[in-house]
Amino acid sequence: MNAPASLETSDIRIEPIAAAHIDSFHHALDVVAREKKYLSMLEATPLPQTREFVMGMIAKGNPQFVATAHDQVIGWCDISRHFFPSHAHRGNLGMGILPAYRGKGLGRRLIETTLKAAEETGFARVELDVYEDNARAIALYEKVGFAREGIVRRAACIDGRFVDAISMALLFDGRDFS
Repeated sequence: MNAPASLETSDIRIEPIAAAHIDSFHHALDVVAREKKYLSMLEATPLPQTREFVMGMIAKGNPQFVATAHDQVIGWCDISRHFFPSHAHRGNLGMGILPAYRGKGLGRRLIETTLKAAEETGFARVELDVYEDNARAIALYEKVGFAREGIVRRAACIDGRFVDAISMALLFDGRDFS
């Protein structure tokens, strides 16, 4: 899917994910995963597993938003609450945007919307790991308030190449995401 040349970010909707988005979300996830640069997965999980993940996120009230253009998912951002009760104040952030839609401010719109929802639903801390060579994502995360907490050496091995990751976290402290 290519972005029309005239498409403005105002033509893109940011909305909570719904069952109707699952097929399109699965496609977008697969496209970004197959780039082998940004996500831990190298291809999307099978559609039934993706459906189970999304429906589980909705049922648990975890923030998950999609960016859509012409009723197709072109990006997403989600925060999965940690499982253990002693860690339930923490969540892990994941996001991705189709290549044709990058560099247009969409990532910031998605992450700010998702973080606002996370704070409203009681998260105190949001964590992520980002590959150290993903300068664009690191800059975005720092702009919205994430701080570096450490390096995960050899965090991933993609096509025989080890990639380090930077662990980052955001602690909610009354900042305004609106």
